[in-house]
Amino acid sequence: MKLRILYHGNCFDGVSSAAIFTKFYRAKVASDAEISYTPTMHRAGNAFDRDQLDGDENAIVDFKYCPDERLTWWFDHHQSAFLSDDDERHFLADTSGKKFLDTHSKSCAEFIARITKERFDFEDDSLAELIEWAHIIDGALYESPAQCVELRSAALKLMQVIEGEKDPGFVEKIIRMLTEKSLDEIVESGQIQAKIEPILEQHWATAEVIRKRAVSERGVVSFDLAGTGIEGYNKFIPYYYHPEATYVVSLSQSDFRTKISVGSNPWAPRPREHNIAELCERYGGGGHAVVGAVSLPPNALDLGRQYMGEIIDELRFAD
Repeated sequence: MKLRILYHGNCFDGVSSAAIFTKFYRAKVASDAEISYTPTMHRAGNAFDRDQLDGDENAIVDFKYCPDERLTWWFDHHQSAFLSDDDERHFLADTSGKKFLDTHSKSCAEFIARITKERFDFEDDSLAELIEWAHIIDGALYESPAQCVELRSAALKLMQVIEGEKDPGFVEKIIRMLTEKSLDEIVESGQIQAKIEPILEQHWATAEVIRKRAVSERGVVSFDLAGTGIEGYNKFIPYYYHPEATYVVSLSQSDFRTKISVGSNPWAPRPREHNIAELCERYGGGGHAVVGAVSLPPNALDLGRQYMGEIIDELRFAD
């Protein structure tokens, strides 16, 4: 039996979801399954590469629905889970009992653990710490911006490695390690230690670029990272420097997309008034009520800046 798991790439919750589903599948479906992993990223148009569904069974975790008959298992928790109304109708018509959506769950990892316990009698105590941290990280349930930005815990250090790693093969090693070892054991391993120092150096260098470029006005902190070579960043850096902000809007560019990231500050003195997923959906993106993004073609920098400006204008408070 060959199982292909497509997971949200460069995402702690996506990686955790892949590890949790792996342990469930081996325990309850096929203990000797040959499992392969493929990261899936949001791109302009959000098109799936259907050729990736090449297993005897195929699963997607923490990512959008794909209306392909080869898709066997699906777990997601994003408000923007469907590319079209037809895709949603396809999901609602499914009678397999193996495809699940809960837009109220803070993390897909917690959702998978809950469903596999309730529906399939699967529970693994060794996953409890991983589930807890995936829930904290994806749900932004931190004590403060400093807890996330200063990266003192093993889970947060591993998060930074996952988010910054460009080699999917190395992330696959992390997924496999998560099925066998504790977070402390993984972070203390030579493979991860070799990654951490340069990643932390880059993390603080990125933080300094954001500090210098960020502009805070009427509840929105914004910055443009195009031309800096920075493709991603710890999403709580803006609130670390601007605790007064309710929202953050940023622009970044990579070789496969121009990305507008939109978020809200869990500790903001002035509460969020907008559903960010709905706002991003207007521009072809999506996400959650509290965080989302818009992906455009890599050469669409001018359009990205136009959309960014429109989003900032909408989010700013009147006074």
